[in-house]
Amino acid sequence: MKDKLKPWQGWLLFGFAMAVIFASGVIISLLMEHRSEVVNDTVYNKKVEITGIESRSSVFSQNYLREYKTWVDTTSTDLRSDLNGRISVDILAQRPEMVVLWAGYTFSKDYSTPRGHMYALQDVTRSLRTGAPVSAVDGPQPASCWMCKSPDTPRMIAAIGVDSFYNNKWAAWGVEIVNPVGCADCHEPKNMDLHISRSSLVEAFRRQGRDITQASPQEMRSLVCAQCHSEYYFKGDIKYPTYPWDKGFTVEDIEEYYDEIGFTDYIHQLSRAPILKAQHPDYEIFQMGIHGQRGVSCADCHMPYNDEGGVKYSDHHIQNPLAVIERTCQTCHRGSKETLCKNVYERQRKANELRVLLEKELTKAHIEAKFAWDRGAAENEMKEVLLLIRRAQWRWDFGVASHGGSFHAPQETMRILGHGLNKAFQARMAISKILVSHGYTGNVPLPDISTKEKAQQYIGLDMAAERAAKDKFLKEVVPEWLRKAKANGRIVD
Repeated sequence: MKDKLKPWQGWLLFGFAMAVIFASGVIISLLMEHRSEVVNDTVYNKKVEITGIESRSSVFSQNYLREYKTWVDTTSTDLRSDLNGRISVDILAQRPEMVVLWAGYTFSKDYSTPRGHMYALQDVTRSLRTGAPVSAVDGPQPASCWMCKSPDTPRMIAAIGVDSFYNNKWAAWGVEIVNPVGCADCHEPKNMDLHISRSSLVEAFRRQGRDITQASPQEMRSLVCAQCHSEYYFKGDIKYPTYPWDKGFTVEDIEEYYDEIGFTDYIHQLSRAPILKAQHPDYEIFQMGIHGQRGVSCADCHMPYNDEGGVKYSDHHIQNPLAVIERTCQTCHRGSKETLCKNVYERQRKANELRVLLEKELTKAHIEAKFAWDRGAAENEMKEVLLLIRRAQWRWDFGVASHGGSFHAPQETMRILGHGLNKAFQARMAISKILVSHGYTGNVPLPDISTKEKAQQYIGLDMAAERAAKDKFLKEVVPEWLRKAKANGRIVD
């Protein structure tokens, strides 16, 4: 048996081990410093100097090629997930009840799942919701509809002012708004720091007593997304985009804000209820989930870091985190890809079960309310019914319009949908009592709305004429917009 090490030999080995550890730390530090230098080298050794609001993202590619290449990848439509993925899906065809829920509003004509940022302009231009304007002064939509679709929007506002930009129709700026969501929406060009390009967001937080111009870098990784992925409405005669957060971010807080100012998006064509149309309250619901509460940012999951040749950079292929789960979920969570995906899909399916029930009951409430009006119901009798329908539909839309809400905050989303279902039931019960008071005790006859086409026909839409007008607009007007934009140097891609 060998003798034990002598004390001086043990100390020698300990010293050697410490030296190795110290040397390793120095090497790693040097590598990280070099890594940082490689990243910063792009900032301090630019090939192109960019100033002002440069809405052409291709101009940035010469300085930030990796980020630009991944941004271009938002054109991909190869992901098929349990719930749609990157493809554009006709939701009205999947859920014809939604046509009835939006009767009297342009969403009843066309509603599809969004694609990547590169399609932002293409999708809004092709949508039947924006109509088929033949000039810069007609068409149903205001210029505010361009707000989140392009960095050309803040460019134009900086050039001509808020009032001049928004006090116009959507078609007025078709020649100017030609670059899809890109670099300038989130970055200032000097050093590519994140910044807020939509002043409405700064104003909304200021009304809450918070100055987000002093937000931390981690907070900015969500706030730049909140500029567009939030609930908002068009305020005043110029339809100025405004975030209704003065009282808070919950569905009840925002509802109270709208009720106090007497705001309504539209009057429902069948029930005559004053309806609130949720946009996409992603930021609001995200904050109510465990990830938002623990300081995880939108970019952490939707724009994970990538590593290429020792360079760490943010992947600008903004997409479903499950597509690159090894760089998103698995950086924090133990478990296989299959297990983590299963957990996400289970939450989404459970929320969708409640959504389906609410959509069906709320659709019946609208139809039965129309039946009550037709049977001679008076306004004072229907007042409570209309309020319940407004409340129910606001909760349905708030829970459904949020992209990924059933994952971002599954408990809150289920709560919202559950309260909506309860109010839809209450509305139907109130209508039943009104019908009894008018001598009707039978079941209200329900129309056949089993397909999108049948539902649209039921609410009186002439979709053949809508599509024909839109096709003409896309063939004649839009190409002229693009021709002029290229001639003016607005597009270089």
